[in-house]
Amino acid sequence: MKQKTIAILGATGSIGTQALDLVRRYPDRFSAACLTANSSSEKLFALVREFRPQAAGMVCEPEAIPEDLRFCQWFFGPDCSVEVLKAVKPDAALCAITGIAGLDAVWTALDVCSQVLLANKEALVTGGDLVMEKARRLNKPLLPVDSEHSAIFQCLQAAQGNPVRSLLLTASGGALRDWPKEKIDSARVEDVLRHPTWSMGRKITVDCASMVNKGLEIIEAHHLFHMPAEQIQVVVHPQSIIHSMVEFEDGAVLAQLGNPDMRGPIGYAMAYPQRLPYEAKRLSFAEIANLSFAAPDLTRFPALGYAIEALKAGGAMPIVLNGANEEAVAAFLDGRIPFGRIPEILRDALDRVPQRSVSSIADVYQTDADARACALEFIRRNS
Repeated sequence: MKQKTIAILGATGSIGTQALDLVRRYPDRFSAACLTANSSSEKLFALVREFRPQAAGMVCEPEAIPEDLRFCQWFFGPDCSVEVLKAVKPDAALCAITGIAGLDAVWTALDVCSQVLLANKEALVTGGDLVMEKARRLNKPLLPVDSEHSAIFQCLQAAQGNPVRSLLLTASGGALRDWPKEKIDSARVEDVLRHPTWSMGRKITVDCASMVNKGLEIIEAHHLFHMPAEQIQVVVHPQSIIHSMVEFEDGAVLAQLGNPDMRGPIGYAMAYPQRLPYEAKRLSFAEIANLSFAAPDLTRFPALGYAIEALKAGGAMPIVLNGANEEAVAAFLDGRIPFGRIPEILRDALDRVPQRSVSSIADVYQTDADARACALEFIRRNS
């Protein structure tokens, strides 16, 4: 079997490090040909020493590159992931960069790679129609890495041409799922980052607590699976055992289950259609005993409703939602706003940034800039 070369974009983050664990376990099957990170230089240096990629990159340039790491090409700056892809042209790119910052990497990966392993939902939230049209035109597969979208993708393997009635995205509910509304609004950073079932980066953990993350996933699912918003549902499932479900026209519902471990969906995308054993904890139904489900509470978590509204509105609105959210989350993590201000910022941006058509990547970035300016103005007025 030919060894597959993979770019790990976001190598020091949660998804990146778990993907590299699989590369480590299967050295005959995978080679980490490119590694990039934002600013964690010492972590990236250690990974470059171990995996010896052809190229590496960092958004924030370190003071110096150690002498023993100058065997590979180095790229720095906001475009470093794009540059490593162009320099190496690996077989596949695992795009695990947080936020709209990952859009250019996905766009370039479609040009130079045979496969794109998508762990950056914001690339589809912001550039969805453009990215999907390009993937179709180039006949390049976008393999989902998010646990929910991987679950749906796996369930759809059994569709055999049968029509799908609905997609059911499960949600843990985040760290604040059982909190009353007034307590949610004043939640501290340390409360919000205490996710009950998953270990993730800070930004996505905040998004889980506000449930805007599930809204972004609805938009991603809309693009990946060509499903209208009305046929995508969210179910709160605190145990995070069922990762998502597909309902067919005859009422049958197929679900993908497993203990929470991102190496499962990452490995499925890396080796598709094969599965990679990785010493996962076996699922014991006797130990689980009970699985519970509930409808999301849009009164306590209004950001989810705003995301659904943005998808239905189409055009620029998903971009506005995402840009405003990225600024709001950064402000919360910096201590500039309380947690309850996040949905207020999204509501204000959706109301004030004008709707427009999006026909190019330049349109995406202009809309993103307008949304961020609106959010920052709101933050300044209400700090």
